[in-house]
Amino acid sequence: MIRFLQPWWLLAVVPVLALAGVYVWRQLHRRTYAMRFTNVDLLRSIAPKGIGWRRHAAAAVLLLSMLALSTAMARPAVDAKVPLERATVVLAIDISLSMQATDVAPNRLAAAQTAAKQFAEQLPDSYNLGLVSFAKAANVLVSPTKDREAVAAAIDGLQLAEATATGEAVFTALDAIRTVPADGAAGPPPARILLLSDGYRTYGRSIEEAAAAASAANVPVSTIAFGTDEGVVDIAGNLQRVPVDRLSLANLAESTHGYFYEAASASELKRVYDDIGSSIGHRTAPKEVTHWYTGVGLLLALAAAGLSLLWTSRMP
Repeated sequence: MIRFLQPWWLLAVVPVLALAGVYVWRQLHRRTYAMRFTNVDLLRSIAPKGIGWRRHAAAAVLLLSMLALSTAMARPAVDAKVPLERATVVLAIDISLSMQATDVAPNRLAAAQTAAKQFAEQLPDSYNLGLVSFAKAANVLVSPTKDREAVAAAIDGLQLAEATATGEAVFTALDAIRTVPADGAAGPPPARILLLSDGYRTYGRSIEEAAAAASAANVPVSTIAFGTDEGVVDIAGNLQRVPVDRLSLANLAESTHGYFYEAASASELKRVYDDIGSSIGHRTAPKEVTHWYTGVGLLLALAAAGLSLLWTSRMP
């Protein structure tokens, strides 16, 4: 949708419209001049043939050119989505022992690592990206940064550990977000936490406490329930089922105004990351298109001159 950054300059259109009105009025009230000429046949042979409607074409195109140029003075613009320079995303990845389940090939952790690195690569360069891992404790592996290589290296180095402290992961991610420099801007950066987990919380502060803290900080937490209910892991020689806790993750996302996703394969997880990456940290800003109007005005002016020279052998 076109809008104008300096709409008061649209008043420049008024003289153009007035000129158009004068031209139309002049054509409707042209004086008729009588001419005495006794030899009508001779008159027809020497008088130039009329050009009919074409005599108005050059004037009409010239008026359109002036209209485009006068409109350009109001600085027309269209809305465009641009990345926020301080936008921050913190990935929180579950590294509990259940992530070794092979119901997602080659296993849940390896699939999550691949998709997370692709997500990091596709984020705009202006975004800050941090990484938190969590099992019995949550740790900031990479503070929010624009260095994608550091994040990718940390993702590759993820190691499995016991327990699942989902609530602690959110608290730790919030702490990481607070470290983002202000860079002269007021208030905290626009941020979102993206939490991937495949199991039930077994340690640390509750998910409800974490949700309350994220809501208070105005940081949405989007969650991904990763894996299938058929997943099993071998722990100390015993096979244990590791179903996904969809309900808790869905409630965490809903209560913080984030989004909840389910992913049961590596390809589905990648699609989730792509979807989230396209919706984080953008703002709508005007993109000035004055040059469009100026260019159209110039082309119309050239067209008016060309038509006038072609049909009347003179400039309009």
